[in-house]
Amino acid sequence: MKIDKCSFCGREKKEVNLLIAGMEGHICDNCVEQAHAIVEEELKKDQGFTTNGLKLLKPQEIKDFLDQYVIGQDQAKKILAVAVYNHYKRLNQPVSADETEIEKSNILLVGETGTGKTLLARTIAKMLHVPFTIVDATVLTEAGYVGEDIESLLTRLLQAADYNVEAAERGIVFIDELDKIARKGDNPSITRDVSGEGVQQGLLKLLEGSIVNVPPQGGRKHPEQKMIPVNTKNILFICGGAFDGIEKKIAMRLNTKIVGYGAQKKADHLDRDNMMQYISPQDLKSFGLIPEIIGRIPVLTYLEPLDRKALRSILTEPKNSLIKQYVKLFKLDNIELSFDEDALEFIVDKALEFKLGARGLRAICENIMNDAMFDTPSTNVNSMKISLEYAHEKIDIVSSVRLKAS
Repeated sequence: MKIDKCSFCGREKKEVNLLIAGMEGHICDNCVEQAHAIVEEELKKDQGFTTNGLKLLKPQEIKDFLDQYVIGQDQAKKILAVAVYNHYKRLNQPVSADETEIEKSNILLVGETGTGKTLLARTIAKMLHVPFTIVDATVLTEAGYVGEDIESLLTRLLQAADYNVEAAERGIVFIDELDKIARKGDNPSITRDVSGEGVQQGLLKLLEGSIVNVPPQGGRKHPEQKMIPVNTKNILFICGGAFDGIEKKIAMRLNTKIVGYGAQKKADHLDRDNMMQYISPQDLKSFGLIPEIIGRIPVLTYLEPLDRKALRSILTEPKNSLIKQYVKLFKLDNIELSFDEDALEFIVDKALEFKLGARGLRAICENIMNDAMFDTPSTNVNSMKISLEYAHEKIDIVSSVRLKAS
């Protein structure tokens, strides 16, 4: 009597949950699961991060790619494209006989909240297909104090690279809210400034390039773990911050050079609605960044505040625009969603009123769409149109609830 058994592991039918028959053999459910895991692991290797021979686009091509996802900010895109191009060109350069070593250029993006700082960095990483992580500077403290150590930046990058050290060493770290670690006073403090100047001092070794021992699971909860040495020489650091109030520092600097009638004409040419465009390293120093940090982030650019036209474009034009996201969400429930032009204009008006930039658009859309996303999946409707009246009604309800609560 022939006994059916797995052709891979030899288990009989009674020893497994399921035995699948083939042309000339059988396979059990256990072997199917193991084979699936092996296939996934191999595919993951093939689609993993590039560690050498990185195919890099030209600066104009990088900007064209950014244009698909980010509206406006042409100056910031150009500077970012050139800095990234030069950085990865530097990584791919052959060893030259003249021993000329090109240093990396870390980048600082300064701009109001919701202008696209994080989106620019995320889109660059998506295009290059390199490990990328976003860390918030507000949680960082000097070593030994409550909060996250500086090395946690690299821990997250390692995790994003699946602990491939070689890939992580060519990755991108976006440090958000850099302005929140500004020195609390104009003069170096004789006391500890553990979440300000102390963090800036700790960041120096990461930004300039050194070998850092990184705890792979974070340093606080697993003190016994083996450290992984990571060389930060080729890691590109992109920093971002709103630097709220730095406009006053810029204005003070510009006004100090104004003496007499002739100088007043120079002041008349200043765009007082967008003082951020005149930002310089000395303004960052006045704000509270230490000179050593400023020197290690040589590429400085600003993001323009979003006007009405830009906000309107952000709603519908980018590949991952808000309206396209909502349309896709409803399409998954077989519901065709559309928006009246007046409703879109109303959303832009509210975003300008709240002064939260592109981030404000999301909050307003969520308030308008929440009831529809709750009700429509349980109904048999095939289409839905968001009109100006509907948008008004939903925003008014939210506003009245908040007024009662206050």
